[in-house]
Amino acid sequence: MKLHDLKPQEGSKKDRKRVGRGISAGQGKTAGRGTKGQGARSGGGTRLYHQGGNLPFFRRLPFKRGEGFTPLHQVEFNEVNLDQLAGFPAGSVVTPEILAEARLLRDKRDPVVILGRGAVTVALKVHAHRVSAGAKAKIEAAGGSVEILE
Repeated sequence: MKLHDLKPQEGSKKDRKRVGRGISAGQGKTAGRGTKGQGARSGGGTRLYHQGGNLPFFRRLPFKRGEGFTPLHQVEFNEVNLDQLAGFPAGSVVTPEILAEARLLRDKRDPVVILGRGAVTVALKVHAHRVSAGAKAKIEAAGGSVEILE
């Protein structure tokens, strides 16, 4: 078999319907659009998802509307992992203010939580609003201390 022998599967290719080309073609005059009305006009028709006065299908689905509410006084924490504290020298005090100067916080006004990803090799005095159990164990194993702020 050569390239010039290739043919599409029988019945897979059909000629497009040429509408509005005379009465004998079967799709003449109104070209299959019916008589008058919105769908018969050029440029007519409706937008996508239009359902003629019914509530559109995508608005009947519950996606965002049915997921309860966002708590009003929810506390957002600045998450800082141990691998981000690697640059601090031994014996240094790590406070939210110092973390803000080091540009490790998203928002200075939010409280700080220390999480346990990574490792600590030097002794640090960490002052934070919340510290995970794994992070506390790693800091104290390295000879440091943890103080919880109010």
